[in-house]
Amino acid sequence: MLNLLQQSRRRRPAADDREPVALLEPGDHLDQPTFHARYELMPEDVKAELIGGVVYMPAALRRPHGRSSGLLIHWLRAYEDDTPGVELYDNTTTIMGEDSEPQPDACLIIQPECGGQMRVTEDDYLQGGPELVGEVASSTEAYDLHSKKRDYERAGVREYFVVALRQQIVFRFVNRDGRFEEHPPDADGIIRSEVFPGLWLDPAAMIALNGRRALEVLRQGLATPEHAAFAAQLAARRPADSPSCG
Repeated sequence: MLNLLQQSRRRRPAADDREPVALLEPGDHLDQPTFHARYELMPEDVKAELIGGVVYMPAALRRPHGRSSGLLIHWLRAYEDDTPGVELYDNTTTIMGEDSEPQPDACLIIQPECGGQMRVTEDDYLQGGPELVGEVASSTEAYDLHSKKRDYERAGVREYFVVALRQQIVFRFVNRDGRFEEHPPDADGIIRSEVFPGLWLDPAAMIALNGRRALEVLRQGLATPEHAAFAAQLAARRPADSPSCG
């Protein structure tokens, strides 16, 4: 008798019941439309990403990844709460190109109606390069810092943060003319986003899972004139017939 895992991976018949549809396997080389069609047929608890035309199906995530990812989302959500016109997404399928459909740990975007570069497809998926992507890398470090980074670069992601747990460091890459450049923290040890004014991060606090300190530094950024000006800029971009950019 098949166990539950085998049952969940069993091939399902096509809608017309005439021949089976090939599901996803790690290492498959596919284009984005084929990957997307097959992914929608997979069990809901299966996570898969298309990176550079290759299918990746990450192993089960360990406790450190979950803890760091939770803090990353909490930090970005606090920024969203104080910045009408931006939106946070957690592990959301994002169609980025002909051979790229990742599922970032976190991404922060400017709403399309407020001038952002992302779009939403008819079937409610994100499309394009988010303004900012954040990944927590442990077992996934080999591709978060290489093949996935290249896909994000090509898609026009403007800033890329990687919380690298094995190296105990937060990497920040800024897109300059289509190429990512690594930017270290400022002299005081703080990372200040260029795309989202006021989005300040103490990388040591992120690595140490010190949420109190991470939010304290963020509040300092939110209190700056630069953040106030950015919020006003987003409000000014809002179409007259749009009820809100928040």
